Amino acid sequence: MNKVAIVMGSKSDQAVADKAIKVLEEHDIPYEVTVISAHRSPEALDRYLKEISDDVGVIIAIAGLSAALPGIIASKTEKPVIGVPVSGKLMGMDALLSMVQMPSGVPVGVVGIDSGENAALLALKILKAK
Repeated sequence: MNKVAIVMGSKSDQAVADKAIKVLEEHDIPYEVTVISAHRSPEALDRYLKEISDDVGVIIAIAGLSAALPGIIASKTEKPVIGVPVSGKLMGMDALLSMVQMPSGVPVGVVGIDSGENAALLALKILKAK
């Protein structure tokens, strides 16, 4: 359960994911990366979350614009979810606000806009706390 899943809402989020991957590799933390849109492929997201439930300790969800991905993932799993807002049309503020405004009972840890590194470092701390 020391594995980290990195889920991107779009392939265009790869540059932010690469920042997280670099940190995970520096710390020899196993990870996997996938692209699944919560809006376009909700069934695929459900299947993926079931597949990884026994192997993954933390999920990093990277998304821009409406950025529903981290919240949807958090609503479907007991795993800690770290949201990474991606800069876009409103310099990432739209994504940031959608991630931090989760309703009570659906917590998502959120790092700064485009902060893949901090997401990975937070994932490391969560894994060490277990």
